Amino acid sequence: MPELMAPATRLHSAWLEARAEWGPGLHEDGFGLRPSDEVDSPSGFAAWVALLADESDPKAVETGRGCTYRWIVEGDRVHGGIALRHGPNDYVAQFGHIGYGIRPSSRRRGLATWALGQALDEARALGLDRVLIVCEVDNLASVKTIEHYGGVFEDVRDTDHGSVQRYWIKI
Repeated sequence: MPELMAPATRLHSAWLEARAEWGPGLHEDGFGLRPSDEVDSPSGFAAWVALLADESDPKAVETGRGCTYRWIVEGDRVHGGIALRHGPNDYVAQFGHIGYGIRPSSRRRGLATWALGQALDEARALGLDRVLIVCEVDNLASVKTIEHYGGVFEDVRDTDHGSVQRYWIKI
């Protein structure tokens, strides 16, 4: 049974395995990985995990600037990640309140749908009444996941990373 857990340094090898299968790119949205993050070495990975923990800290969340990161893990296998971004800011306006990704070999198991349901529960607990979720225009699996929770299509917009479809979910 999968679980959502906070990023952990003990999963360094498993996370690197997931990344190697996936290859680097924007689909790693739920991990919160930035181009400048060095994650290959144990010390670099630990620094990155600490940064994610700082962003998930309740004080950051209370100010509306935080982001809760969770990894989708089963045993010692990292299947993907999901991020719940808090507060109105430019990043949320462009990329949504929730971003997620599932590694290719773990797809078609309902993990994204399950993880999104968990993130919506967390968003509700934070007092959000609706969330914006975006996905690439050709990502039909993500569209199905979003629509499963009542996502209402708003429009298609061009971003620095290509065209995205925007959906709002009332919670």
